[in-house]
Amino acid sequence: MTRSARTVRAVRLGPRSIAALALVSGIGVVAFGWPLLADKGSGLTAHAQDAPWLFAALLPLLVGVVAATIAESGLGAKAVAMLGVLAAVGAALRPIGAGTAGLEPMFFLMVLAGRVLGPGFGFVLGSVTMFASALLTGGVGPWMPFQMLSMGWVAMGAGLLPGPERLRGRAELGLLALYGAAASLAYGTVMNLYGWTLVPGLTSGISFQAGDPVHENLVRFLAYCMATSLGWDLGRAVVTVLLTVAVGGTVLKALRRATRRAAFEAPVDFEPADLAPGDLAPVTAATKRPAKP
Repeated sequence: MTRSARTVRAVRLGPRSIAALALVSGIGVVAFGWPLLADKGSGLTAHAQDAPWLFAALLPLLVGVVAATIAESGLGAKAVAMLGVLAAVGAALRPIGAGTAGLEPMFFLMVLAGRVLGPGFGFVLGSVTMFASALLTGGVGPWMPFQMLSMGWVAMGAGLLPGPERLRGRAELGLLALYGAAASLAYGTVMNLYGWTLVPGLTSGISFQAGDPVHENLVRFLAYCMATSLGWDLGRAVVTVLLTVAVGGTVLKALRRATRRAAFEAPVDFEPADLAPGDLAPVTAATKRPAKP
């Protein structure tokens, strides 16, 4: 396998990192999907207005645990530098569209970076980028932890796509464009689950009814998505596809070149050099500096 074809990961996930990602993702599924999972006698159903706030307080701690675990597994100085650069670029891209009509160019960068740098790095990058962009745009609120987790999933999923060693060129761009479109729609859908139980004044046809059967609430939720955010989600998907097709090849080459030059997986060893006997002059009484009186 040639050097250019070999997949280089900024972070190699170990068993602890994988377990932490799986645990946080499982809790995240509950945090987003509890309106559809909780039955009528559940404590979450009795506190439907409080549950999102509880999860909003819990998720940042969990994301921090995952980031710390991945860092302990091998997030070195070069990977941290790459993370900072990409997070800054992603955070700067978000205000360009400010979410207007789904114009969010940061999504395509998260997809491409996750593809090149792997799922572990992608999860941390997506979470950090969303946090930085929230600070930049003033979008800090109880919804931010949900956005961080969702964007982490988007970038992580790109790193889990098949065939990074064999799939190149148009086939790879096509795969990333399809994934970017699906991830853009999925991001909007799961974020709707966060706000669905909090928005007051909805009509009975699309509002959340605590304790109702899952299929009835699911129908209401789909109607809620089509009525409130489908236009933005489609716009986000179209922008992601267009940017991936237009400049995705160039960005992928730049990311892979930077990854090869960074040599994330190259071990750093400090060993004493082999010196010839005459390379170091012996310290004698004649070469010592005289002591000051």
